[in-house]
Amino acid sequence: MLDILAETGLLGSKPAGTPMDQNHQLASDAGPLFPDPCQYRRLVGRLVNLAISPPELSYSIHLLSQFMQTPRQAHWDAALRVVRFLKGSPGQGILLKSDGNLELSIYCDADWQSFPLTRRSLSSFVVLLGGSPID
Repeated sequence: MLDILAETGLLGSKPAGTPMDQNHQLASDAGPLFPDPCQYRRLVGRLVNLAISPPELSYSIHLLSQFMQTPRQAHWDAALRVVRFLKGSPGQGILLKSDGNLELSIYCDADWQSFPLTRRSLSSFVVLLGGSPID
């Protein structure tokens, strides 16, 4: 993550509180095209690799990856906001142990009819690789 901050020149920037603006209009943006699409693709590709750790980035990176063909300036600015958001949490993430144990464990739980008004069920799961949670 620190390499991404250094590459984008955002080491000295103020961290963003959220990865994406709440009322973004990225899908309908008709602003100027970003002059270097390869730079945009590289940044979003590196963010995709980071998406495994912080789950709150999933939506933002999914949205940004839709504009790889012809990114606009607004898309680049939104990607930089994600990087600024990451700056606020450099030590957070999922630690993968390097002990060599690659045992895969999956745990799931279901609570049938947990909401009495709607009779909807609630289910969840976690996947562990070598004792560390993965997505």
